[in-house]
Parts: sequence; structure tokens; C-alpha cells
Amino acid sequence: MESKIWLSSPHMGGHEMQYIQEAFDQNWVAPLGKNVDEFEIAIETFLGESNRVAALSSGTAALHLALVQLGVGYGDEVVCQSFTFSASANPIKYLGATPVFVDSDPDNWNMSPDYLEAALVDRIAKGKKPKAVIVVHLYGMPARMDEILSICEKYNIPLVEDSAEALGSTYKGRKCGTFGEFAVLSFNGNKIITTSGGGALVCKTEEEKVKTIFLSTQARDPAPYYQHSEVGYNYRLSNICAGIGRGQMQILPERILQRRANHDFYENLFRDTEAVTVFTEANEDYYSNHWLSSITIDGSLTSKTNYDMMAAFAAQNIETRPLWKPMHLQPVFKDCPYYGETVAEDLFNRGLCLPSGSNLTNDDKKRINDVISNYQF
Repeated sequence: MESKIWLSSPHMGGHEMQYIQEAFDQNWVAPLGKNVDEFEIAIETFLGESNRVAALSSGTAALHLALVQLGVGYGDEVVCQSFTFSASANPIKYLGATPVFVDSDPDNWNMSPDYLEAALVDRIAKGKKPKAVIVVHLYGMPARMDEILSICEKYNIPLVEDSAEALGSTYKGRKCGTFGEFAVLSFNGNKIITTSGGGALVCKTEEEKVKTIFLSTQARDPAPYYQHSEVGYNYRLSNICAGIGRGQMQILPERILQRRANHDFYENLFRDTEAVTVFTEANEDYYSNHWLSSITIDGSLTSKTNYDMMAAFAAQNIETRPLWKPMHLQPVFKDCPYYGETVAEDLFNRGLCLPSGSNLTNDDKKRINDVISNYQF
């Protein structure tokens, strides 16, 4: 059996050990230190727009603290894209609030502005005005931000960007993660850059960043003893993990180009396969990092399904994965409101994520090409 080709494995750049060793040499093996500070500065510099960044233990933690700072609590409602990973919705439940799920745009795959507005109008009419909206830039593809922002401003509801998959993506030249009141980044092992495990909350002001760090370090009051006036969390990123992040930030632009090159490879691979569509930008307003290259299969043109193709890849020790199962179809969220039709469900039933790591070799691509060349559509 040949070695496994993973969907999206970590890819080190060579500078990470320098910063990790520095942390050990200085005995900063804790959730604070130079690596944490410099990692935050590197992200802030990359994003621009005068944003402030707090490095945390995960993207999920970042989303949780964003909702805490927006005042979300028991009995509240938060609108969330249905077609996403559960981490986009779980923090809503952490706070005793209810997710209100919204269907996707068929071309963009992200939150449909039409269904978003329909959801807001109906929830407000029912006396349940949502406390926040969470939009996700799925697989690195920017959402329709002009329309979504306009709707949120119209109803005076803050927007949170889940940019966990979209570091380096842009919408009309502006980086994802800079549009919302808060934005979430993830540095999990499968992301475009990694800190092993980790994330960050992008804030608009220094005050919000300070508050995020306060909440993420157990909300200890400035007293000569341990006093706590608010509930806090153990969410700060360690100095060791931040050292990995400092090294990774040095090669982020290269990683973006490598992921985009994978997307180009798949577009060429499926160019003459009528039954397969490669997910790509709708127009020049969108620039995706193509964190994961994904396809959909047209069941009217072939009897083969996404799971048939998944099995063909698995037989050659190549990892693929179905698209996200929509949140409104998940057992844990079965009683939550949903606005839309079956766009997200249809994508789930027809879609597949393909190996997209920035460390894919030419030999890996040849093996992938061989599977498709021998596949009978």
C-alpha cells in the first residue's frame, strides 16, 4: 500500500523550531510570552484595517468569547449559517441561546442574504430579535459580504465572521476577517497555517482585545489576591504553540498560492468531465485561499455518487471527505428554527472535498489523476 495522501495535513515552513526553542530557553512555557505577542502582531499586520487580535486556544473559543462580548445569553437567538462545521454553532448553545439556521446561496455556498433577511424579519415579528449573526467563509470562499453587512446594519444586529477557513481570502480586495464586529480565525492542524491547536479573535478596538484576553485568562480582577467579578475561561494560546504560529506566518503567502494551485489542478483535471463541477469564485470580487478544493457531482449526468468517488480514492489510500452536513439536519440541532429550502442539503448530498494540502507533491497529484483517469462516470 502506498503512503496515505491526507485531505489537509500540517505543513511546516522551517522557522517554527527557532521560536519554540526560544520559548524553552527563556522558560516561557505558559499562555503568555514574546511568541504570543509577536504572533498577534504578525496577524494584525497581515489583516491590516487597524484590527486587533487576541490569540486563543481554538477558533471555537474565539467565537464563544465574541458572543459573550455581544451579550448573548440564556434564551437569546443567534442566526447562523447552516452549511458549516458544528463549531460555528456550538458556542451559541454554550450560552444557553438558540441557533437560527439559514440556507446557502447555490453559487457561493455561504449564507444566502435573501434567507438571512427572511429569518430576521420573521424572528423580529415573533418578538425574538436575534442578538448576532454568524456568517462563515466556507472552504475559504468569501461570503456575499456587501449584502449581508447591509442587512445586519438595516436591522441593527452585529455580525460575526467565522473566518476559520478563510485566512488570506479577500472580498473586493478586503481580507476576510475584517468585516464583522468580531471575526474568528483557526489554526487547527488542518488549516492553511497551524499552531497545532489554536485560534484567534479579531477585534475592532484595543479595548475589545483587552477584554478578550481578560476573559480568556479566567477573568481575574486587578487585585492583590484572586478575585473574580465575571465568569472567565482558560482560553489563552500557549507561548509554545504561538511559536509555531510565528514561523507559519512567515510562509502564509506561499501557502495561499499553493492551495490555489491545487484548485487549478482540479479544474484542469475535471475540465472535460461534464458531471463534475469544481467549486470556484463566481467573479473577480471573490478571491479564495481554496483551503479545501471541493466538487459537486450532477446526478442527472451520472449514476455515480460522491460516496462512490470517495471509495475509489480510499482504495488508493487517498483521503477525501463529504461536504459539511448542514446544521439544521444534525440531531443535536433538530429543534432549532431553519429558514431556506434545500440548497445546503443538496450540496451535502452531491459534494466532496479533495486532498488540498499545500504539501501535495507531483507524485501525489499523479496518483489523484490516475484515480480520476480510471474512474467510470
